Amino acid sequence: MKRAAWLFGTLAGLLLLDVLLPRLLNPYLRQVAVLCGINVILAVSLNLINGFTGQFSIGHAGFMAIGAYGSAMFSLHVGERWVSALAGLGIPAVIAAGFALFVALLLGGVLAAIAGYLVGLPSLRLRGDYLAIVTLGFGEIIRVLITNIDAVGASRGLPGIPPWANFFWVGLGVAAAIVLSVHLARSTHGRALFAIRDDEVAAEALGVDTTSYKVLAFVIGAFFAGIAGGLFAHYLSYLNPNSFTFIKSIEVIAMVVLGGMGSITGSVIAAILLTILPEVLRPVKDLRMIIYSLMLVILMITRPQGLLGDRELNLRRLWRRAAPGTP
Repeated sequence: MKRAAWLFGTLAGLLLLDVLLPRLLNPYLRQVAVLCGINVILAVSLNLINGFTGQFSIGHAGFMAIGAYGSAMFSLHVGERWVSALAGLGIPAVIAAGFALFVALLLGGVLAAIAGYLVGLPSLRLRGDYLAIVTLGFGEIIRVLITNIDAVGASRGLPGIPPWANFFWVGLGVAAAIVLSVHLARSTHGRALFAIRDDEVAAEALGVDTTSYKVLAFVIGAFFAGIAGGLFAHYLSYLNPNSFTFIKSIEVIAMVVLGGMGSITGSVIAAILLTILPEVLRPVKDLRMIIYSLMLVILMITRPQGLLGDRELNLRRLWRRAAPGTP
């Protein structure tokens, strides 16, 4: 009953926000809010790989690109036909578009997960810098392939993607990524991942199948990166290969490191901060990225373990500190 009530409350809250945001925020601020959500999904999913298992992947933009282009191509060639067919049966356009978007996002996530498995199975036998080099190469290969394939728009980009995504769908993706990460962290599988992060040799000596667990984290992380890519495509209605360079992967890594390796709430907070901060600094124009970089450097010097380290933000504890008289 509690889970059903929580699910109903989450869906109702997201629907309410989706109705209120257009009235409270202008289009620019709405887009920033949506991009915050997409970056939260990316940061939380990369935290499964880099934070939970202690690996160092620099190819997250590649998985995002696979999910973005895979879901976009499905919507352009199949999804729009489904929406027209369902509308002909008397089904409301919002429900028809939502169903098509759900399938498109799922397909994008599965394609990214398959790519994660194919890349992760051989490469996760490597450690440290070698894994980083392999994943960096993978991300760049995906971008170069997209740039040279005319069917997906090549370097011109892919326009005309149905704008089906909104804050409700982004919020749903954020909730799914966080809930799955929390449950994984509290499970026996999560403890195995943390054991690999702390000492892989010792974990292997204790009987933990380190390769399988690392591949599992890699696949789940890639799946949610694909979901984030699909939401990105269906919100902006346009894709360009330049959106998925290794710089995007570095941005997501910065979010995970800033929040604290292994901290889910840290990744959420850092993703929101690092999405909003460049927009806040936009009035200073050319100095924007210099100030942004200096702030990151100073923060990492003064707090090298990240904002939360490997801990989680406990809202109940904060509430008790703010109001000592409450039970």
